[in-house]
Amino acid sequence: MDRDATTLETSRLWRVNRTVRQLCRDRGYLISDAEIEMTIEDFKASYADPLTGVVDRAKICFAADRRADDEALTENTERIYIFYARDKSVGIKVMRDFIEVLDSQKIQVGLLVHVGNMTSAATKLIQGISHEYTIQHFAESELLVNITKHQLVPEHKVMTPEEKKLLLDRYKVKETQLPRIQQADPVARYYGLKRGEVVMITRPSETAGRYVSYRVCY
Repeated sequence: MDRDATTLETSRLWRVNRTVRQLCRDRGYLISDAEIEMTIEDFKASYADPLTGVVDRAKICFAADRRADDEALTENTERIYIFYARDKSVGIKVMRDFIEVLDSQKIQVGLLVHVGNMTSAATKLIQGISHEYTIQHFAESELLVNITKHQLVPEHKVMTPEEKKLLLDRYKVKETQLPRIQQADPVARYYGLKRGEVVMITRPSETAGRYVSYRVCY
């Protein structure tokens, strides 16, 4: 890899790493300001080979604990592991390597970041083990920017089960009567929404100051 290509690749991974850590913090995991605000120079110093300048994706893999005061905390979601795949295409071998890491660290929630495509076999494997692990995957190209920071994307807040119950009781509606947000929606994917979870969406309003709506994931 020539110098210009290496520089571009490093800049790309620095941006991806920043978005991933923002995503984890927005999901309730313990991520410090220093991790998110790391400069590209510090990123290089921490993760790049001093001779070649190439960033080793294995070095930027990490685990994070969920905040103890997070109301969504359960035994199965107390930790998350972020795995950066080095292979251009994610197949069964990469998935087995990932699962081996989850097993060794006794973690049931994982996020896979990949360069190229996911094979159909890898996707089926994730679905097949969904009763044991919660695994989500993103292409690096999807994480170059944090979509929730875009001015056209309103504020989203994932409601706790208790908040959801109060909402349904207050308006005397059933979950199925709420507007929907697809699980494949980019914002739903960012927050890792599960079916049945509700998000509160706050938009600015010229007349009321702000307008609040609710959507259920399906």
